[in-house]
Amino acid sequence: MKKAVKILCILLGGIVALAVLFIVFLTIFEYRPPKTEAALFVQRGAVSKPAPGETLVIVSWNIGYAALDADQDFFMDGGKRVRPETDGRVKTNLAGIRDYIAAAGADAVLIQEADRRSRRSYYVDEVKALAESFNGTAVYAPNFRCIFVPFPVLRFIGPVDSGLLTMSRLVTGEAERIGLTVPFKWPVRIANLKRCLLVERIAVEGTEADLVLVNLHLEAYDGGGGRETQSRELREFLYREYRQGNYVIAGGDFNQNFPGIDEELFALKNTGYFKPGLLSEADLEPHWRFAFDPQVPSSRLLNEPYSGDYATTQLYVIDGFLVSPNVEIVNVKTDDIQFRYSDHNPVVLKAVLR
Repeated sequence: MKKAVKILCILLGGIVALAVLFIVFLTIFEYRPPKTEAALFVQRGAVSKPAPGETLVIVSWNIGYAALDADQDFFMDGGKRVRPETDGRVKTNLAGIRDYIAAAGADAVLIQEADRRSRRSYYVDEVKALAESFNGTAVYAPNFRCIFVPFPVLRFIGPVDSGLLTMSRLVTGEAERIGLTVPFKWPVRIANLKRCLLVERIAVEGTEADLVLVNLHLEAYDGGGGRETQSRELREFLYREYRQGNYVIAGGDFNQNFPGIDEELFALKNTGYFKPGLLSEADLEPHWRFAFDPQVPSSRLLNEPYSGDYATTQLYVIDGFLVSPNVEIVNVKTDDIQFRYSDHNPVVLKAVLR
């Protein structure tokens, strides 16, 4: 009996020691980007410059690493899965995403959750595939890098390299990755996202101003405080750029519902699942505007596969834009493609630089 207890203690001690070593290993190799650094130009090829009075078309789309299509659920949203059954599903979704972008004919496309080398998307290099299919410049900034994400238990996410991808037909002068506050503490922080802004500066024809194009994906599963802090940092950055005489368009996944949406269509069905924050126009300086489609959902909850029925699905309007007073919103529309390739629908903005 004593021998059995001793063996059990040794085994438990070994498991604890391995767990500690693993946490130490992840801590040593934790992704710790500087506050500001140059973004990665995946390819260059843009030739046109925006000019005042011209209409620009900009698409924002969280593509869910081409793995969260209508048939999927996700463990963080109350579902069970981490990734699709095969890499074929990822490749099919990616092909659909490429086709949509090609047909959109946008001047710029702001992509969130684009994977490069991640187990959850079967190591398909989505950044390369999307960039090569786009006739223009492609810039990338990582916001989720980890040698091994050890959850969920026994169905781990594993290695992740993912981030923001901006593709543009407009000549980009500079591109930066600007870090946002990380709300998580050690040890949760070591295998979590390091959110950022992907900022491109594009000279505006006939002026001394730049079009500052910002791609963003704010915090989701932090309880709300991180989203609020990152939203404030975003606004402060945008305001500084506008005061310097620039045009500013920021777009992406805010993980917060926009003001003025249909409270019945987008009501929370279960507060135990993901609960987005709520953006407020009262937080904006005068004449700044949110640009979003108040009637069409931009995102769905991944607690289960999409039923095809809005009435039985938890829906959100968390994707859109924030633009400076010198940018005129012509139209903004969420393209209702029924979450075919991602848990988000693409949002299309038409705007004019005044």
